[in-house]
Amino acid sequence: MSSAFPEIYLVRHGETEWSASGRHTGRTDIPLTAKGEEAARGVADRLKGVTFQAVWSSPSQRAFDTCRLAGFGANAVKKADLQEWDYGAYEGVATKEILAVRPGWQLFRDGCPNGETAADVGARADAIIGELRPVAGNVLIFSSSHFLRVLAARWIGLPPQGAEHFVLDTASLSILGYEHDLTEPVIRRWNQR
Repeated sequence: MSSAFPEIYLVRHGETEWSASGRHTGRTDIPLTAKGEEAARGVADRLKGVTFQAVWSSPSQRAFDTCRLAGFGANAVKKADLQEWDYGAYEGVATKEILAVRPGWQLFRDGCPNGETAADVGARADAIIGELRPVAGNVLIFSSSHFLRVLAARWIGLPPQGAEHFVLDTASLSILGYEHDLTEPVIRRWNQR
């Protein structure tokens, strides 16, 4: 899974009660389920033998607990910009419920009332990318689905709305990197479980 160039390993947090039921979980700090904790421990085996120059985590309980259970908590730095999308009025609400009152709604196009737009999340992703580019080594990041999708889109030069074409399962592993040189960012692996 390695490359001659630095790689950015992305881990989506393990399952929570809300992720299992499809409810938008932005800033609500809920714990992992037992299944989520078990999957988080399994991340450690998938990362054996990989050396990281830095380990970053969203400050959310679900992301940091995934980081900790995977064995990386002692070296992790929490970064506010890695937080999940702020869903505002749609926090804790499932997409099908939103569509019942707002037909045609799409998160990446329409954003959330009293919450963030795709451009807002894209600006945070760009800030993280600005911190990643100078790191001379692999970086491991623990965060949430919609943020990591936007981060990947921005990494390869897509607008934040391009993230609608990516999907991430809980406790999945994805890798961002480069192809021929550091001017060619690519997605090397996506949504591996």
